[in-house]
Amino acid sequence: MKGKSLSSTGILAEPYQWPHDSDLSPSTALVIIDMQNDFCSPGGYLDHQGYPLEPMRAPIPHILRLLEAFRRLKWPVFHTREGHRADLSDLTTRELFRSRNNPSGLGIGDQGPLGRLLIRGEKGHDIIPELYPIAGEPVIDKPGRSAFGYTDFELLLRLKGVKKLVIVGVTTDVCVHTTLRDADDRGLECLLVREGCAASVGALNDAAIEMVTTEGGIFGAVAGIDDVLTALEKIGRETTAKLL
Repeated sequence: MKGKSLSSTGILAEPYQWPHDSDLSPSTALVIIDMQNDFCSPGGYLDHQGYPLEPMRAPIPHILRLLEAFRRLKWPVFHTREGHRADLSDLTTRELFRSRNNPSGLGIGDQGPLGRLLIRGEKGHDIIPELYPIAGEPVIDKPGRSAFGYTDFELLLRLKGVKKLVIVGVTTDVCVHTTLRDADDRGLECLLVREGCAASVGALNDAAIEMVTTEGGIFGAVAGIDDVLTALEKIGRETTAKLL
């Protein structure tokens, strides 16, 4: 793999060792994008769009390993949820039309087995049990693709001193990529974890991952789950040793 190397304070990644300044520290946050019932569970929004759920569920065990690692280190963790107000006052008419343009004819705000699709407060809107937030892990409720759009996400990052993001979740080509690009424009360095992401169409997932690494890492870097965990576990051991 081009550009891969590993130091004591970096993650083996492509196209460069991440982060670029070797400062892998508590200023690094894990961001888990939209691992909600509406995207990962039968009867949710994506199910009504006609896409298979198996790709959406494949990242769950990998994300859980990362989540546990960040919790052990006591580094920042953020979760996001896409959803809308019950009266749909934050939903454009085009987006409502687009969401219903599928074989089921159902879209945002329509009733499903998990409640109204992509509506805040419904069961479908909530995060899946396997990755449910614990106290101290903020949940960013967003009405669109980006975690930065019409939310307080950027403020929370700044108050916690976060400068780098490890990003996982669904879908790679939509909300994950939009958030990653917005983060990059705000001067945050991003790492996308390959096995921690998924898209409804495999080719779109692959393309979205490849886009990150072009032009020397135009949007950041991409790493495999094992390489990320290896680096985090090393930091954990070093931290423990210092306390002895």
